[in-house]
Formats: sequence, C-alpha cells, structure tokens
Amino acid sequence: MNLDGLEQITPYCFAAPARGGAAPIRFFGSRALLEAMDEKVREQITHVARLPGLVGAAMAMPDAHWGYGFPIGGVAAFDPEEGGVISAGGVGFDISCGIRCLRTPFTLAQLSPVIAPLADALFRAIPAGLGEQGRLKLSLPQLDEAMTGGAQWAIAQGFGRDEDLPFIEERGRIAGAAPEHVSTHAKERQKAEMGTLGSGNHYLEVQVVERIHDQAAARAYGLREGQILVAIHCGSRGLGHQVGTDYLVSLAHAAGRLGITLPDRELACAPIRSPEGARYLGAMNAAINIALANRQILAHLTRDVFARFFPRQPIDTLYDVSHNTCKAEEHIVQGVAKVLYVHRKGATRAFGPGHADLPAPYRAIGQPVIIGGSMGTGSYVLAGTATSEAQSFSSASHGAGRAMSRAQALKRWHGRALIDELARKGILIRTKSFRGAAEEAPGAYKDVEAVAEATESAGLARRVAFLRPKACIKG
Repeated sequence: MNLDGLEQITPYCFAAPARGGAAPIRFFGSRALLEAMDEKVREQITHVARLPGLVGAAMAMPDAHWGYGFPIGGVAAFDPEEGGVISAGGVGFDISCGIRCLRTPFTLAQLSPVIAPLADALFRAIPAGLGEQGRLKLSLPQLDEAMTGGAQWAIAQGFGRDEDLPFIEERGRIAGAAPEHVSTHAKERQKAEMGTLGSGNHYLEVQVVERIHDQAAARAYGLREGQILVAIHCGSRGLGHQVGTDYLVSLAHAAGRLGITLPDRELACAPIRSPEGARYLGAMNAAINIALANRQILAHLTRDVFARFFPRQPIDTLYDVSHNTCKAEEHIVQGVAKVLYVHRKGATRAFGPGHADLPAPYRAIGQPVIIGGSMGTGSYVLAGTATSEAQSFSSASHGAGRAMSRAQALKRWHGRALIDELARKGILIRTKSFRGAAEEAPGAYKDVEAVAEATESAGLARRVAFLRPKACIKG
C-alpha cells in the first residue's frame, strides 16, 4: 500500500485527514506491515469513512487485508442518534467467527507421548469441512431456541457447564436476537451444522505456551510456560453466511429508498434506527448466538476426547471472543458517554482493565485478546489496554491476516508436501482436504510476530503469551 499522503502520528499509527465530509482514517501497524498491504485496503477504508453517522475515524488494524465492503481488519463505530448505519459488509459473512481458548492442566511432556492418537481422536470427533454435518440434528423450533440462547442454550442441553459463561463474551448470549428475521433457507442450512468446525481458515488447534511476555497477566489468566491450550476457531456456519447474503439485498434497497449514497455497492447499509436496520440487527444477533452455541458444543466435544487420555482432569475456558460483529457498546466521545454500534470485521473486542463486562479474575488485567496465527506458525494471547478505548473503541487485531489469496497459495504449495513438512517440524495436521491445507499454508499469511508486536506498540493490546501449535484439525 502506498503511504503517500498519510501523516505518521506515531511509529505505529498513520492517518489520512477527513476530506469532503468524510471521517478521518487511521491505519495501525508498522510501516513495513502497511506497505505490504494491498492497495485495496486503503480504497475500502476510505469508502467506509464516507458512511453516515460514523464517529471518530474509520480504522484498519495491523492485520488488515482486502475483504467484501469493509477490509478485513476494519473497525468503525456509528451513532444511531446521528443517522448512523449498520452494514452487512462491515460485519462479514461468517458472523461472530471467533476463538474459544481452552486452558488445560497438562504440560507438553504429558502430551507428547499421546499427541498422534489424540490428534486422530479429535479429527474423528470434531466434524470439519465444507458443508460437514454434526451428530446433533435440530428442528426449526429448537434452532430458534439456540438463536436466542447461545452458549447458555447449549449448556442447558448438556454441552458444558455454567462455569464457562463468565469467560465468554456476552456471557454466552447476546440480547436482541430475532429468529423471525432469519430466513427459512438460513435455518435449513444450520439444522445439521451445530457442533461442526467448517472449512477455510477454521481450525481446532492443540497448542503449547512457549513464551510468556507479561508474567502478571499470565498469572491472572492461569498461563505458564509448557502448558497445553486448545484453540477452537469457527463461527455461525451456514446460517451466518446466509444471513449476510440475504441482508445485502434488503440493506441495498433501504439505502436506495432513503437516499443514502453508497461509495461502494458492497457497503449496502441502512440506518440503525430504520426497520431494515432493526431486522438485520435481530438476524445478526441470532447468528452471533448460533456461533457462541457452536463453539460451546465444540468445546464440550473436545473435553470428551481429552478425557479419554487424561481422565478426571478439568479443562477450563480461558476466554471466548468474536470477530465479525456489530455490537452496541458505551464509549466516551469527547468526554461524553454514548452508545455506539461498533463494527469489527476481522477485528476483536479488547476491553481494558476495570471494564465492568470482564470476569472478576481478569478485571484488573484487561480482557484476553486472541490473535490466531496461521497453521504451523503460532498464536498470541494478549490483554486489552486502557489506551485502546481512545485509540480504537477498544478494538484489536484478530489474527495474522492473509498476505496472499487462496488462489495464489495454491500455485505455491501442495497440501500433502506441506503437511509432511510441518510433521517434520513437530506439528501434526489432520484434514480431509489437501487443497484446503495448501490454501491455508503458513506462508500465505502475514508474520504473526510482526502483527502482535504492532498491536502492542500501537497501544491496542499488550502481549501476554506466545503459543506454538502441536496438532491442528482442519476441514
């Protein structure tokens, strides 16, 4: 990306001034990360800055790359009282895709003798892949209950325990879900997909804590070097994708009806206070709850597999946080508390120390923030900072971020050879698709170390622990 015309505010924040009634723009990241971004990122975030009712700046996180409408890694907050809009392109198609991080009491020394059979057992127990169905089959009324109940519904069905809930965003259930605004087609797509992982960049990964950066935060999070964690990265599956598809049409019609000039048709939107905006919000919240329920079920299935190898050993939820959402949150704007609707597409919430929504054990430290790495490299646990509120409406990077398209990756890597190479490095891959493995090659992503360092240096979240993969289950 060409940085000409941008002002360097700090070594990790670059700004474009507001022009022609648009909002200002902020790019977070090192110069090297920003220069390596596709020019489309700048074009897309410039379009976002022109949407009505935007408060503060339109922002791109250090892992940003080209997406549909908003760049992936795009953040924007809108004031509903000032004509602020909600955009399906600002949420994404995989609504509430996120990461559930499970904390185990096991060490790498305990895991190593059983890592291969454990990976095989997880691969058999966790349905993964495009269109893959799970053992749980729901009726439409049952699915409506899941759409309103989220992880709380899943626990009531026997998947997990109440102790998980304080450590899940929104305590596992977001209010305002409206199943009646979800199409029958979206529901039909989901009936057999609860408790499934999906494909693409989704994964279940067994990881080891290789390095601690912040000892106090690590103690609060219950982390130590050599400890085994499990990350479950997935979202709302077919239902979320269909909600996104369905509402692109109705939101585009609403924009036309209300005279909203769209800088890009992919930014189809409607005022938050409009009937169309309200319907999308209700459907989106229903999809968020489906994602929270889905990760809860997958966490339960994961615990069952581990129990075969390590009986009677508790596995706790470290944290579960989403990206690809639009959330109503209170933020301080020019000294005044306002409820804003914060779009985070490929970005994650990062509340700082003292926030009332955080569970008591983490409140003095800040919210766990999880930057998922690419298959075969590594991931980070970070902590939200006090400065992230003013910097980015408490938002941070969500992952390494793609450095090349899937088509480009397929030209450079072959799945079987890649899997063998990772095995030689001590990382086991279990997948049904060699093509999918090649698309997700580690080299197709940005350097997770650079993204995490830039996230910390920009004041968005501070590094707590680096996690190295040992086994990865893919679709």
